[in-house]
Amino acid sequence: MSVNQRHKQLQRIVEGSCGRADGADHGGRFSIASEECFRPPRLDRTIQGRHSPSVPAAPFIDSDPQETAEWRDALASMLQAAGPQRVREIMNMLAVATRDSSVGWQPAWGTPYVNTIPVSSQASFPGDLSIEERLASLMRWNALAMVVRANKAYGELGGHIASYASAADLFEVGFNHFFRGGAQSDLVFYQPHSAPGVYARAFLEGRLGEEDLEHYRQEIAARASGVKGLSSYPHPWLMPDFWQFPTGSMGIGPISSIYQARFMRYLQHRGLLDTSGRRVWGVFGDGEMDEPESMSALTLAAREKLDNLVWVVNCNLQRLDGPVRANGRIIDELETLFCGAGWRVIKLVWGSDWDGLFARDAEGALARAFANTVDGQFQTFAAKDGRYNREYFFGQDPALVALAQGLTDEQIDRLKRGGHDLVKIFAAYRAATLTRDRPTVILAQTKKGYGMGEAGQGRMTTHQQKKLEREDLIAFRNRFNLPLTDEQAASLAFYRPADDSPEMRYLHSRRAELGGFVPVRRSEALPVAVPALHRYGEFALRAEGKEMSTTMAFVRMLTGLLKDAGLGPCVVPIVADEARTFGMANLFKQVGIYSFNGQTYEPEDIGSVLSYREATDGQILEEGISEAGAISSWIAAATSYSVHGKAMLPFYIYYSMFGFQRVGDLIWAAADQRSRGFLLGATAGRTTLGGEGLQHQDGSSLLQASVVPNCRAYDPCFAGELAVILDHGMRQMIEHGEDVFYYVTLMNENYAQPSLPEAAEADIVKGLYRYAVHAPTGAKGRVRLVGSGTILREVIAAAELLAQDWAVATEVWSATSFSELAREAREAERFNRLHPTQAPRTSHVQSCLSGDAPVIAATDHVRAWPQLVAPFVDAPFTALGTDGFGRSDTRAALRRFFEVDRHHVLLAALTALRSRGLVDAATCAAAIARYELSPDAAASWST
Repeated sequence: MSVNQRHKQLQRIVEGSCGRADGADHGGRFSIASEECFRPPRLDRTIQGRHSPSVPAAPFIDSDPQETAEWRDALASMLQAAGPQRVREIMNMLAVATRDSSVGWQPAWGTPYVNTIPVSSQASFPGDLSIEERLASLMRWNALAMVVRANKAYGELGGHIASYASAADLFEVGFNHFFRGGAQSDLVFYQPHSAPGVYARAFLEGRLGEEDLEHYRQEIAARASGVKGLSSYPHPWLMPDFWQFPTGSMGIGPISSIYQARFMRYLQHRGLLDTSGRRVWGVFGDGEMDEPESMSALTLAAREKLDNLVWVVNCNLQRLDGPVRANGRIIDELETLFCGAGWRVIKLVWGSDWDGLFARDAEGALARAFANTVDGQFQTFAAKDGRYNREYFFGQDPALVALAQGLTDEQIDRLKRGGHDLVKIFAAYRAATLTRDRPTVILAQTKKGYGMGEAGQGRMTTHQQKKLEREDLIAFRNRFNLPLTDEQAASLAFYRPADDSPEMRYLHSRRAELGGFVPVRRSEALPVAVPALHRYGEFALRAEGKEMSTTMAFVRMLTGLLKDAGLGPCVVPIVADEARTFGMANLFKQVGIYSFNGQTYEPEDIGSVLSYREATDGQILEEGISEAGAISSWIAAATSYSVHGKAMLPFYIYYSMFGFQRVGDLIWAAADQRSRGFLLGATAGRTTLGGEGLQHQDGSSLLQASVVPNCRAYDPCFAGELAVILDHGMRQMIEHGEDVFYYVTLMNENYAQPSLPEAAEADIVKGLYRYAVHAPTGAKGRVRLVGSGTILREVIAAAELLAQDWAVATEVWSATSFSELAREAREAERFNRLHPTQAPRTSHVQSCLSGDAPVIAATDHVRAWPQLVAPFVDAPFTALGTDGFGRSDTRAALRRFFEVDRHHVLLAALTALRSRGLVDAATCAAAIARYELSPDAAASWST
């Protein structure tokens, strides 16, 4: 059969089997014939050589080579006659036809190890290539000089040279052509180890001075010298006018970038802010992709068609200790993952120097060689010189030997990988910005330690390289043609061209055209008025014994806040698939669940008052079973005041156990970037969620929250306390612009809610107020009982028993926040220590609990939570808590087991009085017998 006949038969078979040839992506699978998933360098020589990702190609077993050749030639004929679009249509239809179960075929993922964008489709480079290359070289030098100088002076400071050396060109193309600044700036997540390069650019821009660079990683010394200290990694708290996002903890940047891109759409769809011209860029490392957070939200980005999101993965093939995938290819592996998740994948593998070799490679020898070379070997090639590469790479195949015959060893050594070629990088970035309806990832192959030569390029020790010898510095100078003398290079002199030089004029003109400098952090959001507390919380302040849980009280207050004309639109309710659990179903109809494409179906419960309603302008962010996703959404909303100049107020409610314990790193990232909002730990405490058992029972989040410097942690028992805390927090954050966030516990236990005592508001915010006093006639002694959260009710009951049955006078104190008490007490202690001649300060906890009356503090959390204040209390202090693993049982049984119920509180009080000689041992023994306590039971933390 002739090629033309086979060509026509191919079309008839496909159109007859599938009915149409429109290039659609059927069955929800990523189309294998899309531009990036099926475009080998030359169709007629690569069909046989298609390989599986990350492993060398397996031999192609062909039962009929002649027929295979005819089909291959037919496809080549179609490509020539009808063009690539028609080939893609045919391949799509073939894919649909062969998915029939009787055939049992699926396409192999992955494409040849070549650039996705062919030379014929490559965008023209719009800039001055020579100047941009000189600028990139200057950035490399100043970054290197900064790190090496710091480590020559102080060997302990550390720093990184090799990561930025590999990523410099990726950054420079972004800075010169894509990263928008100004009021409508892009959001850029920077690879943390490349921070020295960003500082080096800011130095050339005039935003940082030479003294600033001299204080890299010396923030305390810098402050004393009156200059900026340059933090080791991007950090908005340490450099609040420079860095926007903290990315030093690997994996946090990738997931955060996805939810920031999604939040931009949320703001747009709700009509709150026009974000249509803005984009989120993330420059990350290939080793960083191993972090679960890096991968966990890929499908969300594709599902929500976030074409405002571009990732650039710097594939230098090496992590800290060695290759990322020594026995495979990380670029192929990532291509498979991202393609499968629905992203557009652009492979940026080889630089322009390779174009001529590919054009002359009639046999496809290069593609075959790449297909059979793993990353560990690529790393070796990067570390060796041109002579080695000629012998061991080009020498493996006579066809490759012939290709390399016209190249000198130096030319072979200078063959660039794609991530070091400004022209190729620009083409990839431009293609990414033109992509519609899906996010894009650019997999850019680079060399770690690029240009460092024998001192570090591609070597196993490259990441730790922080010092260079004189000859290495001069070699680096020569490699990048830097305008430095030998002595300037050896002395690590910083270099900035004259202000009127072509390089400086070009640099500033490019940034001016793109809107201004980046990175820049702003916090210019207008304050938002908070409604008067009584308008949404009167029911809680004057509860008068009504039964409710604090979770119910919160949802009712949230409902009221959403209705406020001023604050309501700024409220962002966030939940991780537990809205019904927390009684929030009434909000589905009231404000809707955000969905980028609205609701395209009729929900099963459409006739219900609480029916499930999704909407493009929905207000609730319902994140599914992903606490990492929900907290990332919360961070995006909590930083909106600085990222977008629009203050938003997020409330993220979740099972408390799945907060600090599960996503603590992301909560620290929220603290780093000065987030403002509320985290609501529902079902908090180890005994309130009786039947769920240890994996849901949280006794430690408050303690973890207490160590986060700008987190204000509260454990209210009553709805009125909660109302006061919410009101105070909202005013601090969105009226006064304080860079704090609040962790507040909520309980699912219904109980009678008292009205708030008069004038208690200020003390509730401070963390401690007196709830009740019992003074029986002829009291044997006096104790102070302090309760936290739901255990306050056990403390109240214990006080009544002590007064009625044991003639002990009691004061009952509600501790809404041991951490706030301890924070203020530490500040007073420090003041008194450093100001010995001034009047001493007295902290709130010292004022409340002064004197020698024993203090018994009981909580539903670990003992270390109330013990935060023990050093500041002069009286004997006993802490009761729920250390150990959780259990499944009733609340009463759990509280007895953990020894925090009213009877154990009572016994602790009697024991404290006994130590002061006010109660005898017989009285304590009588209490043990009367309340059937178990002296010989195993301690809760030991079983």
